Amino acid sequence: MKDVALHLSSTLDQILASIPLVKPEFALIAAFLLSIVATLFTDRLWKQSSFFVSIIGYLVSFVYLLPQLHQPTSAFFGMLVIDNFSVFARGIILFALLISTIFIQQHFKGKIFQKNLGDVYTVLLTAGLGLNLLTITTNWLLAFIAIETVSISSYILVGYFSTHKKQSEAAMKYVLFGSVCAAVMLYGLSLLYGFTGNLDFVSPAHLQGLAAAPQVMTSIALLFVFTGIGFKLSFVPFHAWAPDVYEGAPTPVTAFLSTVPKVGAIVLLARITQAWASSLFYFGELTILFLTVVAIVTMLAGNLIALRQQNVKRMMAYSSIGHTGFLLMAVLVAPSENPSILLFYLAAYVLMNLAAFAFIDSLEHKTGATTLESYSGLGKKLPIVFTCFTFIGIALIGLPPTAGFVGKLLVFTSVFESYQSSGDLPYLLLLITGALTSVISLFYYFKIPLYAFLRDGQSDHNINTPIRFIIAIGIVLTALVFGIGIFPDFLLGLFQSR
Repeated sequence: MKDVALHLSSTLDQILASIPLVKPEFALIAAFLLSIVATLFTDRLWKQSSFFVSIIGYLVSFVYLLPQLHQPTSAFFGMLVIDNFSVFARGIILFALLISTIFIQQHFKGKIFQKNLGDVYTVLLTAGLGLNLLTITTNWLLAFIAIETVSISSYILVGYFSTHKKQSEAAMKYVLFGSVCAAVMLYGLSLLYGFTGNLDFVSPAHLQGLAAAPQVMTSIALLFVFTGIGFKLSFVPFHAWAPDVYEGAPTPVTAFLSTVPKVGAIVLLARITQAWASSLFYFGELTILFLTVVAIVTMLAGNLIALRQQNVKRMMAYSSIGHTGFLLMAVLVAPSENPSILLFYLAAYVLMNLAAFAFIDSLEHKTGATTLESYSGLGKKLPIVFTCFTFIGIALIGLPPTAGFVGKLLVFTSVFESYQSSGDLPYLLLLITGALTSVISLFYYFKIPLYAFLRDGQSDHNINTPIRFIIAIGIVLTALVFGIGIFPDFLLGLFQSR
């Protein structure tokens, strides 16, 4: 009885000591609850109350995040790991969620919309909580719960705005595909737990259990687990949902889907890769081989299919798939003690994609233009928007002087150094594929200025009242992309600080 009391006491002490370490997540939970209250009651008196509750929630969470910098520790019996990697990743996530929330609020401002936007802000807060957990967990069960939290939130965001058959079809595909991937991942996790008796994927006991298990069954289990992560990242062959969902969802929701969930999933994948790649057991080599093949195929498929797209949002969907392959390449060469290159590319990717969708949304609102053909001649009528849009295309290609160029240069340099030190052929193939697909991307990104400035369009384009705030955000994000490209040491120095 005494031993039970001591064990219970130590457990409670550990829980109480861990609670202050998850203040950023508690801030999101509090904002989530307050947002529900605001949606049900105060939105009737002031329509924007739930919106401001969400914005304040993100800001408070960020404030609680800052003291955790340079204070590495663990919480809840080692299930959560607080380090600089997770702090910076959560900072990027909160920034992207803040911008996404503003996009949604501005997109529907002045429009007749029967449903309450407060529900959407609440769902975004839920997604933010799941994404935060993804960046700090080393526990398979918690990772699965976090992935499903983000997935269900994404399903709701896509389906909530369905107004016609095409949007409903995209939402249904998304839910069905995601449900199958979740079931497959959970089956893989059950196999891993059966082999190891442990759910902490960085613990020695887990690694030893995997090493002792039958190789064929372990390989199958790992492939099943990567199915769930692959769905969130939309890498090949789990990318089929992305083009239809990106096209069918409202542009601000598409902006969210293309950026924020990928940050959390990439950080989780980086932790798994860092823990297993350093292992001498075969599953470390299997993980590297799997990610290498997937990265190469994803870069090629995403960029080659994007060449044939006429709808801008579908083009950006395949572009996002191609960038996922590049992010996987960054994961393969990100050292556990200094993931600054991966963080830099994630930050640059978020800025570039959010800016691109800001301009796509403003153009869709002003002119109804959603295809490259419909952009014809608009460059003369909207020169600032298309000039900035062109600059973002240059950044996405990876041309100087942009953050996209610096990010790709850093990743290429790391891959080349890995090839020089090891002589492994996969690193050389990654280099060649990355360079080739960057050249390919030039041909479809440059279609935007080609149609806007060099093609004659219809003279009867109706230019509606602009969403000035969204355009302003897009311009600011464009300036940041160029500023970071010219002065990359600021962000790199921040990520490298200890």
